[in-house]
Amino acid sequence: MTTPKSALKNTQHYVLTKSDIENAPATKHIHQSNDNAIRHTVSLSDIVGLTKFGLHLVRVESGDETTQHHYHENSDEFIYMLSGELSLHYGDEVYQLHAGDFIGFPAHGAAHSMRNNSDTDATYLMGGNRPAFDICNYPDIKRRMYTIHGKKEFVDLENLGQIEP
Repeated sequence: MTTPKSALKNTQHYVLTKSDIENAPATKHIHQSNDNAIRHTVSLSDIVGLTKFGLHLVRVESGDETTQHHYHENSDEFIYMLSGELSLHYGDEVYQLHAGDFIGFPAHGAAHSMRNNSDTDATYLMGGNRPAFDICNYPDIKRRMYTIHGKKEFVDLENLGQIEP
C-alpha cells in the first residue's frame, strides 16, 4: 500500500532529508558571557517545529569553545560526537571526545563546557528538553541565568538577595 501524495504534503515540513540538512544555513552563536564560545548551529528541531525538545547540529572551529562552563537546574542535555575532537571539562575531570562518543548532562549535574583544541572542525548533535522555566548556573563567573518561556535574564550572584525565614 502506498501513501497518497496528499497525506505526504501534510508531513513534508516534518521531514528533513540529508540534502535539506546539508543546505540549511548555520547560525553563528557567540555566547553572551564568553566571546571565545562560538558555535555554528543548525537547529533541526526548530526547522521542523518542535517546541518541547531541542536538537541542533553544531560545528565548532579549531580554537573555539562551545559555551561558558555551566549546568542547568531543569534541563537535561546530551552531546553525540559526529566528527573531530573536543576537550570536555565535566565537573573536575577533563575528557577527550571523538566521533561516536555520547555524553549526558543531567539537570542539576556537574558543570560542563568543551573546547576544540585540534586543528580541524568538530561537529556534534546537541539536544535536550526545553522546560518553560530553567536556571543556568555559571560557577566560574558567578552568574545565574533564568529562562522563562524563552526570555532570558541573568544576575551576577553578588547581587542576588536572600530572603530570611
